[in-house]
Amino acid sequence: MKYKTRKKALILLADGTIFHGKTVGDKEGSAFGEVCFNTGMTGYQEIFTDPSYFGQLMVATNAHIGNYGTNADEVESDGVKIAGLVCRNFNYHHSRPGADASLEDFLDKNDLLAISDVDTRALVNYIRDNGAMNAVISTETENIKGLKKQLEAVPDMNGLELASKVSTEEPYFFGNENATYKISVLDIGIKKNILRNLAERDCYIKVFPYNASFTEMKAFQPDGYFLSNGPGDPKPLTEAIETTKQILKHNVPLFGICLGHQVLALANGISTYKMHNGHRGINHPVKNLMTGKGEITSQNHGFAINREDTEAHPNVEITHVHLNDQTVAGIRMKNKPVFSVQYHPEASPGPHDASYLFDTFIENIRNHKLQTA
Repeated sequence: MKYKTRKKALILLADGTIFHGKTVGDKEGSAFGEVCFNTGMTGYQEIFTDPSYFGQLMVATNAHIGNYGTNADEVESDGVKIAGLVCRNFNYHHSRPGADASLEDFLDKNDLLAISDVDTRALVNYIRDNGAMNAVISTETENIKGLKKQLEAVPDMNGLELASKVSTEEPYFFGNENATYKISVLDIGIKKNILRNLAERDCYIKVFPYNASFTEMKAFQPDGYFLSNGPGDPKPLTEAIETTKQILKHNVPLFGICLGHQVLALANGISTYKMHNGHRGINHPVKNLMTGKGEITSQNHGFAINREDTEAHPNVEITHVHLNDQTVAGIRMKNKPVFSVQYHPEASPGPHDASYLFDTFIENIRNHKLQTA
């Protein structure tokens, strides 16, 4: 293996704080976005390709990144969605027999700037204390003044609509066309594993663009509707919110995940807000208030729904809470076959604690078909 050229690099935060590091490989340049961190010890390829991370600089808290390489079957979209990567130790060698490429090759193929040798523990502690903010990673270590000026022009995540950047441009189908159930999915940044989970439960799926109308989605004659995960602030998604309102008027089964959970809340008049720091990791504890059981969950969100608004809503019930900060992690409507969760049941951090949610969705569809037959 040839010696890797390691140029000086840095991460500059919006408040002027700088952390130093080195480049991964020979790639140079700058990448801008909101800096955030994920506490997962594995799953970096799924994280990097998750559309919910679009426009963000990802700080990996695990000390070693790249040690098990990459596999083409372990992507959540058509390519890398993060804006850049920050890590402590980057492994150029991988030791997993099932890997088909190194992480370095994977990042090069996707033209992603990554920097390593950063004191990520200090960086994460700083972000936790001071909140998520915009940042830039760069090899232009002598151009601090210029980088600051460019960073000032980067839009804040609060109020930023990003679903249109990652949604499909044209509708497409997924699964077996002879399946028992048909699902219309609103793609505001969907992960492939959500589609896989639905298809495994005998569903034939039609995926629609982020701005699809209820009329367009209804034309598929679905048995149920689904609102996907995705990036950015939910409030600017006026078309998705209006489509959701129309779905609710028809009292049909609906399931939402992550950004879809927030869109459902907004469609019910429940407000959302940007968190000081989001939840991003694969071991977040959630309590199911309906069963009293705990769930270890995979989460990735920087916005949340207002708990006071939810508790005051006559037709919405809180079903799950995040045990670290008591934020709302799940809701359901008392008068309709509609529910949503803030976390990712398709992402199985080990035990399949939350996979029952897909089964609940299918059960709602089955019951609705019997009632309307």
